[in-house]
Amino acid sequence: MADRDAPSASRELGDFLRARRAECDPGQAGFPDDGRLRRVPGLRREELAQLAHVSVRLRRPS
Repeated sequence: MADRDAPSASRELGDFLRARRAECDPGQAGFPDDGRLRRVPGLRREELAQLAHVSVRLRRPS
């Protein structure tokens, strides 16, 4: 039964993270306007990863 909850929990976490990224202003976070189009408001995943000092690359369990 717990396996059914995993996709739901994963989706909820993703929704939460997207909402928090959207609230962040790239300029206030120290990222200059480089002229690239932002399809969604807020920080890009790469920018958030850079601020958190983590890799943006997805690692799948072996």
